[in-house]
Amino acid sequence: MKKVYFKTFGCRTNLYDSQVMMGALKEHEITQNEAEADTIVINSCTVTNGADTHVRSYISHIEKTASAKILLTGCGAHTKGESLLASGRVHGVFGQSEKLKIDSLLSEEKPFYDAGDLNHIDEAVVDDFVGKSRAFIKIQEGCDFRCSYCIIPFVRGSARSMNESKILEQITRLALNGFGEFILTGTNVGSYGKKTDSSMAKLMKKISKIRGVRRIRLGSVEPIQIDDEFKELLDEPWLEKHLHIALQHTSPQMLRLMNRRNVYKQDKELFDILASKDFAIGTDFIIGHPGESEDIWTEAMQNVHNLPLTHLHAFSYSKRDGTASATMKLDVNGKLAKERLHELEDIVKSKNLEFRKAFNGELEVLIESKKDSFFIGYDQHFNKILVESNEDLLGNWINIKNYERREGFNYAKF
Repeated sequence: MKKVYFKTFGCRTNLYDSQVMMGALKEHEITQNEAEADTIVINSCTVTNGADTHVRSYISHIEKTASAKILLTGCGAHTKGESLLASGRVHGVFGQSEKLKIDSLLSEEKPFYDAGDLNHIDEAVVDDFVGKSRAFIKIQEGCDFRCSYCIIPFVRGSARSMNESKILEQITRLALNGFGEFILTGTNVGSYGKKTDSSMAKLMKKISKIRGVRRIRLGSVEPIQIDDEFKELLDEPWLEKHLHIALQHTSPQMLRLMNRRNVYKQDKELFDILASKDFAIGTDFIIGHPGESEDIWTEAMQNVHNLPLTHLHAFSYSKRDGTASATMKLDVNGKLAKERLHELEDIVKSKNLEFRKAFNGELEVLIESKKDSFFIGYDQHFNKILVESNEDLLGNWINIKNYERREGFNYAKF
């Protein structure tokens, strides 16, 4: 059989879609070595112009080092697919809705473009995750928010939920295959159930009752999606004691410019409730968006100091053609944006260490990988831990009582 290599860029939704394609293969063999592949499938990200650049750079790398046929899918298929196909840099382009047809697409001899359907609802069921200790479960697709800087609603479509019975079937199968941790993911995870008389909270309750489910973790959710029904679950032992709640900024003026739906005062109240229940809290933050003056930045950092943050996914603003933000005047140059990024990162790193020092309980750890003499895993607060042991711990759940808090991670002998 001919060999295919999958190169995945971007978010967990793309990781899931790549697993769906791998699981659907019948007439081709998966390889983990791009050099021996007959075809390379690029599952692309287009969230920023920079993301498009990364994809084009990878295509250039393949053109120089291999003779493999290249297929493009993912969000970039909708923004750059036609031009890459017209220039002969890829053999075929297909949308996310077409991924179950991967075998026939790989066999296409003539160049093709199949954008698919942005209203498609995924019916795929994944039985395994190649090279993973935890399973990603896509529960919804698309987004109804229209943040000024974001192109994703235009390439993933409006918010729609996966079929609940399919989600539960998939988790049941994966639990039988030994998976105990499940990460619920999607374009806008917290919008699950919006048009189906369900909700994120209702779904998680049902998932928690499946035999073998040990921990449920969420992808990024919006502050307004942590409603009263969700708050009733905060004491459940199966809910990871870590929530990633997308703020994007903490200046009220900047949030308005970004066309965000969250309000800092309400965000602070929510974070304080979560912190009182020993939750670690992560967030997304965009630095250098048009309009971010020195006064706005100073206010934002004062607000960050007052938030019980422990984790951070921050990045400098990158123009995305076709968005409202792309038409605004850019006030922050790259050098200043990098300085602000480091300032923010240092604040949250310090808060994370304080959080780990203040917590004296037992760590519940899933060991996911090994590097050199260390096993690497994550605890219930999504804090990294390095473990030394003479046993083979890979893929195991372990409880750790005695450990050291070090800069950026915990350490233990087991």
